[in-house]
Amino acid sequence: MSENLIVPTMAEMLAQGKQPEVLFWVGCAGSFDDRAKKITKAFVRILNRANVPFAVLGTEESCTGDPAKRAGNEFLFQMQAMMNIEVLNAYEAKKIVTACPHCFNTLKNEYPELGGKYEVIHHTEFLKSLLDTGRLTIEGGQFKGKRITFHDPCYLGRANNVYEAPRDLISKLDAELVEMKRSKANGLCCGAGGAQMFKDAEPGNKEVNVLRTEDALEVQPDIIAAGCPFCNTMMTDGIKNKEKEADVKVMDIAELIANAQDL
Repeated sequence: MSENLIVPTMAEMLAQGKQPEVLFWVGCAGSFDDRAKKITKAFVRILNRANVPFAVLGTEESCTGDPAKRAGNEFLFQMQAMMNIEVLNAYEAKKIVTACPHCFNTLKNEYPELGGKYEVIHHTEFLKSLLDTGRLTIEGGQFKGKRITFHDPCYLGRANNVYEAPRDLISKLDAELVEMKRSKANGLCCGAGGAQMFKDAEPGNKEVNVLRTEDALEVQPDIIAAGCPFCNTMMTDGIKNKEKEADVKVMDIAELIANAQDL
């Protein structure tokens, strides 16, 4: 499957004297985590199908510095950010799309004061714009009538007020969108934010991701939709903790659309 994917780098584009419409910022999870790589591939398949001229930085992309900043290492964050900004500005990047809300939030809100000013879009917003402008069409297909609940990533929802784009995409699949009691501005974190992904849990009587998975399972979904690779990991681990609901799938919005399209 992967051999059909067309993924040009910014360096290759520059060599041809071309500027892509968008720079796809893959992020650490999307590059290295086996589960998140599937989200990256799904999104690339959609970009290929919609004939979007895009490019990635490839090996020139480094961590945005989000985990360092959240863990309190401002010095390391600024070093990582400055290196990325130098690369992005050298390529004259204008519009960046990413499937990771952590990268999205950092690039959008924390890079400008360090000299990195770009239009930064989350992949759900970009996918919605492709559908709205007719560059991409989808049929409900296998998701028609399925119960899907959407877990709001903190850095997408509460930090940046992006609530509607992912939900609009789910409704376009002809699926039944069911909301958890804690959703949108009242959503609960999956437990991975603030660099918690990379450390052991704090003392307590229940893991946050298990609590959040219980929120989702309460509405009896067929699929828990996510818009963040970290949320995806935490919710998947939460499902593994629940034996009788083990058949509930956790899927990124990009995967839902790519699967509806049979890409």
